[in-house]
Amino acid sequence: MKTILILVDGMRPDSLEGIEAAQKIIKKSTYTMNAQTVVPSVTLPCIISLFHSVAPMRHGTTTNVYAPQVRPIRGLCEVLKGFGKECAIFYDWEEVRDVSRPNSIAHAAFYAGKRLGYDVTGKKLTDDLIDYAKSYKMDFAFLHLARTDWTGHKFGWMGEEYMTAMQGSWDNIERIITELGDEYAYIIVADHGGHDRTHGSEMPEDMTIPVILYGAPFERGKEIDGVNIIDIAPTVTTLLGAEPDDEWEGTSII
Repeated sequence: MKTILILVDGMRPDSLEGIEAAQKIIKKSTYTMNAQTVVPSVTLPCIISLFHSVAPMRHGTTTNVYAPQVRPIRGLCEVLKGFGKECAIFYDWEEVRDVSRPNSIAHAAFYAGKRLGYDVTGKKLTDDLIDYAKSYKMDFAFLHLARTDWTGHKFGWMGEEYMTAMQGSWDNIERIITELGDEYAYIIVADHGGHDRTHGSEMPEDMTIPVILYGAPFERGKEIDGVNIIDIAPTVTTLLGAEPDDEWEGTSII
């Protein structure tokens, strides 16, 4: 089934308790509020792990600067392209460009959140994703929303500003699901959590992330356990009828 993967950067599970849109979706989803990310719990290493289904010690990116792989592993978009699937990515943090290799995606949209404002870019990317899905063949889309992480670093995790950013992200998520409906399966996930004004440690506040699976393939109101961020790519390939790469170490959730 066609799939949209939405990553809300720095989304802590406990932040969702006060977000009505999130609670509505969670009640209709298969979900966990206790999934784990990788060490270090830093944005780019976590996202590269998500797309390549291995830990940073294997893919080699351990900071927010991409490190070309010494022993390359095909990422999610490369695998899906090999099965004839059309992929698109939408992002407002420029380093996300490194999740895929050249010639593996059909479309990319980038707005510089730091320059334009992450509240603005999140809405524009949401508009672009919806418009693209309605106009072109799109089997898999990845949407990265960075406003929450930026706000956490500037003002602190779980404060008023952070919760306002979280509400904005979920307004965008709700709009995507409303506009595109049952044609897609939706996976909503974080790369890491955060504490005070930082993250990157092995503290539970940094390492624990939500994973929410919404749509026709998933059982409603089912809580699961034992999920890791490296399980996301195999789950997407299962949904799309593709085979995971032999080097991947995660396991499909479904």
